[in-house]
Amino acid sequence: MTEFAHHYADLGDVMLHYVTAGGGPPVVLIHGWPETWYEWRHIMPVLAARYTVIAPDMRGLGDSSRPAGGYDKKTVANDIWRLVHDVLGHEKFLLVGHDWGGPTAYALTTAHPDAVEKLAILDVVIPGSGGDFSQGGRRWHHAFHMTLDLPEALIQGREDIYLGWFYQNFSWRPDSFDEEAIAEYLRTYSQPGAMRAGLAYYRNLPQDVADNKALLDTGFRLKMPVLAMGGEKWEARGRATEPEESLRLVADNVIGDIAPDSGHFIPEEQPDYVAARLLDFFQNAN
Repeated sequence: MTEFAHHYADLGDVMLHYVTAGGGPPVVLIHGWPETWYEWRHIMPVLAARYTVIAPDMRGLGDSSRPAGGYDKKTVANDIWRLVHDVLGHEKFLLVGHDWGGPTAYALTTAHPDAVEKLAILDVVIPGSGGDFSQGGRRWHHAFHMTLDLPEALIQGREDIYLGWFYQNFSWRPDSFDEEAIAEYLRTYSQPGAMRAGLAYYRNLPQDVADNKALLDTGFRLKMPVLAMGGEKWEARGRATEPEESLRLVADNVIGDIAPDSGHFIPEEQPDYVAARLLDFFQNAN
C-alpha cells in the first residue's frame, strides 16, 4: 500500500499543505473545486510506482491557509512554483491540472515553459483562449459564484446540500463519490473562510481572461506535449472535446482524449483510466 506523506510549506503570504508519494521524476497534480489534493488519492499510488508525486492543496483550499486575496491563477500558479521549485528543488517536472487546477497549471506553464516537460489538462478549458469557459451559461454556478457575498450567505451551514449536488450531478455514476470522500471534502470546505476562498477562484475569472489574452496576443504558444482530456458524458457536465479544442488554440503539440463513462470529475470517476493514460503520456508522448 502506497504511503502518503503530509507536509506544510511556509511561503510567507500562504502556508501550503501538500502530499507526496513514491520516488523518481516529479509529477505535480493540481486539484479543482470543490475538491482538494484528495481527488488524486486513487491515481497517486499508480504514478508513485515510477514518479515522485506531489499533490498540493491550492491557496485557500483543503488544509492550506486562506489569505484574503491572491486567487488570480497567476498568483495561485506562483504558489505551486515556489513550492515545487524553491522549496522542493525541482528544476523540471510533469504537470497535471483538473478543473481550476487546469488554468492554474496553464498559468504555471506559461510562466516557466522550460520547467514543465509535459502538461495534462483535465475537463476544463483555458480562460481567454477563445473557448466558452461557462458554456453559454450551462455552467450556471460560474455566475452565481462570481456574485459578491450572496453565495456564502446561502451556502453556510448547507455545504453538504450544495456541494453534494455537484458531486452527484457532475458525475456520470452516482456512486463516484463515496461517503468517506464527501466527508473529507466537507471537512475542509466547511471551515471558516474556505467557501469564500473557493468562490474567489471564480471571482478572479475576469483577471484570468485578461492575463491569458494579453499573453496570447504576443503570439506565445506552448511547445511541450499537452494532453487535453474531457469527460465523455455531456449530461454529467463532461466537456468531451472542448479541452482539446481550447488547448489547440494555445499549444502546438496537443493530444486529445476522452474519458469514457465519465462526467466532469474524471479523477474520481475513472481513476484507472486516467492513471493509465497519464503513464502512457508521460512515457511516450514526444
